[in-house]
Amino acid sequence: MNDLFARPAGTERVRPLADRFRPQTIDDFLGQEHLLGPGKLLRRLIEGDCLEAAIFFGPPGTGKTSLARYIAGATSSHPVALSAVDSSTKEVREAIALARHRRGSTGQRTLLLIDEFHRFNRAQQEVLLPHIEEGVVAFIGLTTYNPFFSLAPALLSRTHLFEFRPLSPEAVRGILGRVLKDSRSGLGGENLALSPSALDLLVSRSQGDARRALRALEVAAMTTSGGTAGQIVITPEIMSESLQSGSAPYHRDGDEHYDTISALIKSVRGSDPDAAIYWLARMLEAGDEPRFIARRLVIAASEDIGNADPAALAVAMNAFWAVETVGMPEARINLAHAVTYLAAAPKSNASYLALEEAARDIRSGRVQEVPAHLKSSAYRGSASLGRGVGYVYPHSHPEAAADQDYISVKTRYYRPLERGYEAVIRKRLEARKKSGEGRNEG
Repeated sequence: MNDLFARPAGTERVRPLADRFRPQTIDDFLGQEHLLGPGKLLRRLIEGDCLEAAIFFGPPGTGKTSLARYIAGATSSHPVALSAVDSSTKEVREAIALARHRRGSTGQRTLLLIDEFHRFNRAQQEVLLPHIEEGVVAFIGLTTYNPFFSLAPALLSRTHLFEFRPLSPEAVRGILGRVLKDSRSGLGGENLALSPSALDLLVSRSQGDARRALRALEVAAMTTSGGTAGQIVITPEIMSESLQSGSAPYHRDGDEHYDTISALIKSVRGSDPDAAIYWLARMLEAGDEPRFIARRLVIAASEDIGNADPAALAVAMNAFWAVETVGMPEARINLAHAVTYLAAAPKSNASYLALEEAARDIRSGRVQEVPAHLKSSAYRGSASLGRGVGYVYPHSHPEAAADQDYISVKTRYYRPLERGYEAVIRKRLEARKKSGEGRNEG
C-alpha cells in the first residue's frame, strides 16, 4: 500500500534516474514557483503541516509525485499511498478504518495519497468526504486531468486545487545541470560529456516534462560507449535517438484536448492559417479523433465565416466526408486543406448573431403568430379559415421580390457586414429596401 514512499535497501542505483533524483527539500524544486515560491499558499500549508485536502493536477513530469513524496516525509501524519489504477472502494474503506483506529489509539492523523485519482468514479471519490471533514485523514489526489472535468462537485468544493504547469526550459536545464554534477543519485560519476547542442535538443524536446528529459539522458548515458579517454560523449544525434517521438499524446477527454481544439478554432477565427495548421498537426500527432476535428470545422465555417464566404461550409463539409470515406492517414491532407481555407477566408458572424438575437426575443416572450397569409393552405377548407389568403407569390414579380409582410412585428436581426461576399448581400438587401420604400411612397 505504501510503495510510493518505499526505498528498498541496496537498490539506489537500480532505480531509474528520474525516480532516484527527486528533490529532497522544498528548496530543491525547480519550477512551479507559483505554488512553491516564498509566501505562496501551498508552501505555507506544507511548512505549517496543515494541508487537509488537495488535488495536484497537471501534465506528467512536472513534480506532482515528487512533491507528494516530500510532503509524506515532512508531515507529522502517517502517510498511506494508494493508486486508483488498482485500488477498489474496499481498499479505500480499509485504509480509512485503519486511519480512524490510528487516530483513536495514538492521536496521529493519516495522510492518504491517491495517485491517478481521476480513475475513481464519483461514488468512490465521495467515500472520502465525511472522513476528510472529520479530520480522520488528510488527502492529496494526483491527476493529469482537469479536476473540473473529473472530480465530484462535493469533493471539488472541499479541496484546494493546485495546478502544476509544464516546466520552463530554464527549469529543465537547471535539473539536468544538477543531475550531471550529482555523483550520488545523478550521473556526476559517469564521466559524461553533453555537448551544448545536445543539451539544447534535450531541453527543447522534453516539452516541460522533467521525467522525459531524465529518462532520455539516462538512456543516452547507458547506451553510449566511452571514447579513448573513457569519456562518454553524447552528441545531438545520440540524444535524438534516445528521445522518444517528438509528438506529445494527451488524454482525448482531458484538459489539453479541449485547450488544443480551442486554439485551433480561435486561430481559424483569427485568420492565422499558420497557427491553425500547427494546432491541427498537434492534435493529429497526439492521436486525436479526426472526425471530432472535422465536426468543429463544419461549425466554425458557419459560426465564424458564414456568408462572407458561402463556399466555406462546402469546403468544411467535404473535408468531413473525406475523413469518413478516405480515412487516416490520407484524410489529414483534407483537414489541412479545410483548415487553411477557413483560416484565410473572410470572416462574418452576422448570421450566427442574428439567430442568437431572434432566440433571445423568443425566450423573453416575444412570440409572434404566423401571419394568416403565410399559413399553410395545402388542405381542403384552408381558404374558408383564411389560411394563405392574400399571399403574393414572389416569382410572379420582377426579381422575385414581393412587397408583403413576412412577420407581424419587423425587427432587423441579420446585419451583413462589408466583408467578402456578405458585402454583396448587404448591397442587395439595401437595394431591395429602397425599392420597397419607393413603391410604398408611390
